[in-house]
Amino acid sequence: MNDRIRGLIFATLLLLGAGVPSGLSAQGSKSVIRGGHYFDVESGEMVPNEGVAIVNGRIVSIGPQASSRVGGDAELIELEADHYLLPGLIDLHAHYNVDLDGSGRRDETEVNPVVYLANGVTSTFPAGEYDPESMLEVRRRIDRGEQVGPRIWNSGPYFGSARPGWDREMTAEEIYAEVDYWAERGVAGFKAKGISPEHLRPLIERAHWHGLTVTGHLDSGFRGTTNALDAIALGIDRVEHILGGRQLSPDSPAYPLWNQVDTSSAVFKEIVELFLEHRVYFDPTITAPIYLTDWTNHEGFDYWVDEREFFVPEVQSRVRERGPRRTSRLMDELHQTMLRTTKAFYDAGGGDLLTLGTDNPSRGEFLPGFSAHRELHALVRAGIPPADVLRIGTINGARALKISDRVGSIEVGKFADLIVVRGNPLEEIRNTRNLVWVMKGGVTYDPVELLESVRGKLRQPLEMVS
Repeated sequence: MNDRIRGLIFATLLLLGAGVPSGLSAQGSKSVIRGGHYFDVESGEMVPNEGVAIVNGRIVSIGPQASSRVGGDAELIELEADHYLLPGLIDLHAHYNVDLDGSGRRDETEVNPVVYLANGVTSTFPAGEYDPESMLEVRRRIDRGEQVGPRIWNSGPYFGSARPGWDREMTAEEIYAEVDYWAERGVAGFKAKGISPEHLRPLIERAHWHGLTVTGHLDSGFRGTTNALDAIALGIDRVEHILGGRQLSPDSPAYPLWNQVDTSSAVFKEIVELFLEHRVYFDPTITAPIYLTDWTNHEGFDYWVDEREFFVPEVQSRVRERGPRRTSRLMDELHQTMLRTTKAFYDAGGGDLLTLGTDNPSRGEFLPGFSAHRELHALVRAGIPPADVLRIGTINGARALKISDRVGSIEVGKFADLIVVRGNPLEEIRNTRNLVWVMKGGVTYDPVELLESVRGKLRQPLEMVS
């Protein structure tokens, strides 16, 4: 069943009064958005918006008949001529963890959710959680309407050496049991980092048995890690950061060698072909290395809103005392390599397999909600057309996580997870930063008010209690 047919079924159920999962929509509400233009992910064009009707948090009709489909008592939201309606952004490497005092990374679940939503990021996959129990609980609070935030498609704990206390002797049966436990708790997928092929195999097998996906921060095969060549053979669904392949040697770490990759070489073309053949998604996280180096000379790393002001005064003071970050040649080179390899992957036919991921565990200078817009800009700087970049930030992520029946595009039957920006992003991608309002599940939010509600409040979370 394709998305459009499924959408028509959802719309019929909604108009007949069928229920919608609690906490995921504005129960009993009806509204029509009219005016401006909306982004059609299929055509890649901005279409004049004659009406988008929303009932109980889902889109039920699109076009001139929208108002009549829901009746005259629906709230009318009129857009201006320079307003553009987009699907909410989807961040598939959306870390909630922070390290603001050097004590280690911990998940922060009070301010980060608000900042994500205020930036139009309506769906997040955390890509590895340090405190998966607290991340499940914040998702439940958001779903119940007790806390403001995006949809959290939980990733559960890391599988691999990135998890504190990871047992390198864990058996396949123990991994099956862990996957079963977290699948029953409602996670949407899993993240592997620092994992061996022997552990990755049962993780993928059991996740797929539950209908869930696995993504991986992979390496070269050095010191028991897994190269993408082997991970793809094992059935991995997505890969983060670098493509891997025979460019890398199991005798050394990945990044120094990856930075020298020749995109016209046979080894590069080989790994790209494997991604395309097996339909493996790639999350390049182009901007991620810049947060580890001196960012002042990199295009796009300006403050259109000063993110430093969202931290408590002691964190702001600590950042000022620390001063500018030192230049990291390795990270600067990695950023440039990510730009050119992502474009080469796109040119080879991988545009529909690219997704948006920020990978910014904050250290007091930037916040990942804002970073989603920097990543969109970086993808355009890599040479990808803005229409395809908007697809990368929306429908591609939904398809990669197998949730495209619910989010990722402006279509009948899907959740009304929408943003309105001033100025056409197809002409200037940085217009996505000009948010007018954000809607999640039919509920509209003022981005300015959201940000103001958490200004000066972000602090290092308390140490987790096991």
